Order: sequence, then C-alpha cells, then structure tokens
Amino acid sequence: MSSAGVLHYDASCLQLRGEWTLAHYEEIASRLQTPAQAPTQLDASGLTSLDTAGATLLVKLLGAQTLRDIVSSGRGLSDERRALLLAVAGSMEQQQAPQPGTPWHPSDVVVAVGQRSAGATRQLLQFLNFLGLTLTTLVSLLLRPHRWRVTALIAQMHQAGFNAVPIVLLLNFLIGAVVAFLGATVLESFGATIYTVDLVAYAFMRELGVLLVAILLAGRTASAYTAEIGSMKVNEELDALTVQGLSAIELLVVPRVLALLIMLPLLTFLGVLSGLVGGAMVALFSLDISLSQFLGIVQEIPVIHLLLGLGKAPVFAVLIGLIGCLEGFKVSGSARSVGIHTTSAVVQSIFVVILLDAVAALFFMEMGW
Repeated sequence: MSSAGVLHYDASCLQLRGEWTLAHYEEIASRLQTPAQAPTQLDASGLTSLDTAGATLLVKLLGAQTLRDIVSSGRGLSDERRALLLAVAGSMEQQQAPQPGTPWHPSDVVVAVGQRSAGATRQLLQFLNFLGLTLTTLVSLLLRPHRWRVTALIAQMHQAGFNAVPIVLLLNFLIGAVVAFLGATVLESFGATIYTVDLVAYAFMRELGVLLVAILLAGRTASAYTAEIGSMKVNEELDALTVQGLSAIELLVVPRVLALLIMLPLLTFLGVLSGLVGGAMVALFSLDISLSQFLGIVQEIPVIHLLLGLGKAPVFAVLIGLIGCLEGFKVSGSARSVGIHTTSAVVQSIFVVILLDAVAALFFMEMGW
C-alpha cells in the first residue's frame, strides 16, 4: 500500500521516505515543520516516488538554495529525481526573486513620449501602405469586371447597412429630441425658442448626423470586420486563401470597404431625417411650433450644409473599413489577440472620425461654408 511522504531530521541529515506526490500533497504539507537548522546532507534511499508537487513542498520548506546544495551530494537519488529537484528549485527561485526597481528619472518621460510617437508613426505607415494596397487592388478590379464580388458586396451592405438602420434611426431621433430640449431651455430666456428649429437642423445637417452614424458604425462594423478577419487568421483560413492563389485583399477587404462607402452616406441621410423628426416632435409638443412652421424654417436652410455633412461620410467610411480590416490582419493567433485588436479597431476608428470631423469643421469655418 502506498504511503504519504515522511520527512525526518537526523542531526544535519534530511531523510525522505514514502511518496512525495500530488495525491499526498495536503497530507504532507500539514505535517511539515521547518527545521531548527538547515540540513547539510540528504538521504533519499527511502523515497518511493516524487513529482513536481513534492519537489515544490521541499523548496518551500528548505529554500531553493539549501535544497540545491544538499541535492547535489544527496544519497539514494536517481539522476531523474535530482534533475527534477534542481529544476523546480531554480524555477521557484526565479519567480520569487525580487525584481530590482529602477529609480525614476525625468528623461523617462521623454523616452516614453518617443516610444509612443514611434509606435504611432509605424501605425500610420502601416495604414498608408494598406490603403495603397487596397486602392491598387480596387483599380485592377475595375478593369476586370468578371472578378467583381457582387454577392459578397451585397452581403456586406446588408450586414453593415440595412441591419444598422433601426439603431441609427432610434439613436438620431433621441439625440435630436435632446438637442431640441437643450436648445429650447437656453433660448427660452431670450424669447427665441423659434430658433431651436435652426439649431437642430444645422447641427444634424453639418455635424451630428454624419458623426453619430460614423461612431455607431465604428463600434458596430469595424469591430465585426476585425473579429471576422482575425478569426479567419487564427483558423489559418487566410493561409488557405494564399495557398490557393487568391488575394485576401480582393476577397475580404474590397467588398467590406465598398459596402461602407455606399451605405454610410445613405445611413447619414436617414440619420439627419431622424434627428429632424426628433426635434420636430419636441417642437410640436413642448414649444407649440407646428409641423408646417418647422418644415418652413428647415426649407430656408441652404442645402450646402447638408452636402457638407454628407461629403464627410465617404471619407469616414473608408477610414472605418480600412482600420477594421487592417486590425484583423494584425491578429497573431490567439483568442486574446482577437479581443485586443478588436478593441483597438473601435478605439482607433472613433478617434480618427472625431479628429477628422473637428479638422473639417475648422476648415469649413475658415472657408466660410
């Protein structure tokens, strides 16, 4: 019958007996007592079995260095058990060794800024390279209509565009109502609640319509693109396409970017209309502004403001689509990597959309548009 491991101290000699294995781990650990003085010899002639769990107990009891010293000259140890004890002692010593701290220096800030700047520059260059590769592939496809992926394009338009219509309409309707409420609250003190209509119309035509839709698709579609392509890379499906002589850019990237390029302006137009409807509901029920008055004021607004908003939609669509696909190709081969790059795609897309929208607003203001 097997027996749990036993440890005896004979003067300065440590004697091991029985089974020092995982099955007896708790029983052995409950009986262990720290020796009054560190042993200098080891007698393992009575040791019947040993695994990493038993070796771990010995390291915790004696310390890695002490165990290493007595194992080297220990009696009754086979080469395999001696190697096991030394390996476990070395591994636990590395894990428990305190890491020396480096004192902080003001130059560390400069180093950190430089590293971040270098990383951002590399990402920008990767994006520009990916953009050029996609444009080259797209131009080559225009000259070969038989290679157009119409089915894939329609499927991506349905997924990225039509499926997003309900959430786009609801979000813009609610934001339109909120903007109207806030505008009416501020303008009421000046006796100019009628200008709430202009506030809602200008805001959605120029900025909020396209910005809300772009941010929504950055979180909804860019993440989907990254997860889809990243999963294909993890499952080695991209390697299979390469082996078959097929272009991943042609099959996966071009249909997705074109789908966003077509659907984002349409969704933006629907978002503008939904925002105006939300503002009209608030104007009708809270501000005593009739629908005919609301529509009359909206019709007086120059159409250039709507065109400026819609003109930003294709640019946002290309950026969101390319960032989502590029992050998918960066996935390294694990589920964790898919999650990291999916998050990165959403953050990058939203940041780029808001940054570009701010730059465009300043440019349009300087141009007097």
